[in-house]
Amino acid sequence: MTGLIAHEWLEAVGGAERVVDAWATEFSDAPVVVPWDDRTGRWAPGREHEAWLARTPLRRHKALSMPFLLSWWRHLPADTVPEWMLCGSHLFAHHARVHGRDVPKYVYTYSPARYIWNPDVDERGDSAAVRALAAPLQRIDRRRAQEAVKIAAVSHYIADRVERCWGRESTVIHPPVDVSSFPGSDDELTADEVAVADALPSDFVLGASRFVSYKRLDVVIDAGAAADLPVVLAGSGPDRDRLAALADEHPGRVTIIDRPSDALLRALYRRALVYVFAPVEDFGIMPVEAMAAGTPVVGNAVGGAAETVAEGVTGALLHGFDAHALREAVDAAARCAPDACRARAVSFDGAAFGTRIREWMGV
Repeated sequence: MTGLIAHEWLEAVGGAERVVDAWATEFSDAPVVVPWDDRTGRWAPGREHEAWLARTPLRRHKALSMPFLLSWWRHLPADTVPEWMLCGSHLFAHHARVHGRDVPKYVYTYSPARYIWNPDVDERGDSAAVRALAAPLQRIDRRRAQEAVKIAAVSHYIADRVERCWGRESTVIHPPVDVSSFPGSDDELTADEVAVADALPSDFVLGASRFVSYKRLDVVIDAGAAADLPVVLAGSGPDRDRLAALADEHPGRVTIIDRPSDALLRALYRRALVYVFAPVEDFGIMPVEAMAAGTPVVGNAVGGAAETVAEGVTGALLHGFDAHALREAVDAAARCAPDACRARAVSFDGAAFGTRIREWMGV
């Protein structure tokens, strides 16, 4: 059967990008349609088709591109009408149609658009413009979600949101985690990376993700202060300056590592006493990676991390963010056994993800 993979915009790296890479491997003949892709050469030339938006400044302004995406997804270009579509959606990709035809559509959702449906968990929904448009966009979004033959959600947390927002049942299929690449070893590090890793304190609290405000890396700094432990933050993003200013309030206690390679990130996981993951996340791949490296996790009791972190076995869940709660959580997580963490991570291994998607679709 000839299919089509449709996905929201793609970053250079990330959890959603791992999902679509797995689909592209499983359905090797299916073309891929995206508004834009920030990594060149992801697939063979000619396989990926970007929107006209990719050639405009709008690709860097997601909020401004929303009205155009709403229309573009309804008129996808394609050489032929596919027999099925697999859509990866966190905004409007589940609206996809090809040449105005009703192609059987299977939707894998990271979440109904948070800033339309749940602005309380996404600051992008806090603008006056988005609030004014939320009600009509919700009506359109809910109506078009009914077109899907089946819907899958990345977690039970998101499955509940799908039912509440779209009025649809969904199957939970966790996104793929490359558990087999953990824990890794220092042999894969460059000489410079070995020097960075060896300079770290013997016990530290780790926070690693994109440096954006909703990832709540400030809580990692607070957790280190509460537990009287040094902190390492790894990543990059627009929130770096704010995090650096917060780090300056704890002289010599916070180290920021910019843009770590995958190998260096694995080394940070291995060396960390605990990994702290404070955001309300749809699923959260990085807590599973930390556990795969044998490192316990302090996660938010709300969101996807509550489904992967086993309380008292592979970490602790935060129900509050005051100093006492943070110290108690770090202490409890630090007592968890590395072997238990690794065993828990195996249950989320992504090796069978493509097969699971194919079975769910029935193609």
